[in-house]
Amino acid sequence: MPLTQEAQAEIDAARASARPTLRAVSEGMEAQLYTAHPVLDHGFVRVIDYMGDDSAIVQAARVSYGAGTKHVSNDEGLIRYLMRHWHSTPFEMCEVKFHVKLPVFVARQWIRHRTANVNEYSARYSILDREFYIPEPGQLAAQSTVNNQGRGAVLEGAEAARVLEMLKGDAMRAYDHYEAMLSQDGQQGLARELARMNLPANVYTQWYWKTDLHNLFHFLRLRADAHAQYEIRVYAELMCKLVADWVPLAYAAFADYRMGGVSVSAKGVEVIRRRLAGEAVTQETSGMSKGEWREFVEVFG
Repeated sequence: MPLTQEAQAEIDAARASARPTLRAVSEGMEAQLYTAHPVLDHGFVRVIDYMGDDSAIVQAARVSYGAGTKHVSNDEGLIRYLMRHWHSTPFEMCEVKFHVKLPVFVARQWIRHRTANVNEYSARYSILDREFYIPEPGQLAAQSTVNNQGRGAVLEGAEAARVLEMLKGDAMRAYDHYEAMLSQDGQQGLARELARMNLPANVYTQWYWKTDLHNLFHFLRLRADAHAQYEIRVYAELMCKLVADWVPLAYAAFADYRMGGVSVSAKGVEVIRRRLAGEAVTQETSGMSKGEWREFVEVFG
């Protein structure tokens, strides 16, 4: 279980304490506040706070008073226009703060998105829990033969069992030594800030991560993509569902233009025009590299 009984009791108490407010409220996000949604084997994502809703995007774009127009279709059209033409500042008017529990190696990949405010659990001050990410058998895969940063065929049989046993054994042994080194039980021991360096990258950490909607969409476009690493993708996919509840009009536009759309180069546009004119275009006559052509064909055939 990703949550202790004490943590769940705190969440239940927070959700039971409703207060009136004059600020913009998203009913969908109110239903999600504080709830811990499990991810992987010990992780979770929960929304701690948020600011703004779909009408806040429209209001900022029009620099108007109060909510958007009385016609939802007008607001939706404007939001889709803003998304379609890559406007950013109206989406920056909405913010959200997440509490995330995740493996350290996922956190180090995640922190590459430098457009958020982050405060992480301190292993200098506190002792980390004995919790490690151990992949499900279906995620134990060999190195891809065509992608230097991807996975290939899933391991099976004795090979899968061998790798899984090493992952579990090394994690437990490292934590045993971590505990043995700490300054506790009457021994002088090692300072926490030093003992932590012995822990593996699959140990779990936690942080508060606050960002605006524009930069959150950028994070989700990259990390919820099918090519993203599975362990960070499952976090992003869950966050997509939370954002869809929070700002449904903005998320629908994002899903259409960013997640479902593609960016085509000038060469790609020219190839499409030539194809529409009846010409049989090949990689050699397209002006594209082999990599560009492969990606083009994946989308347009």
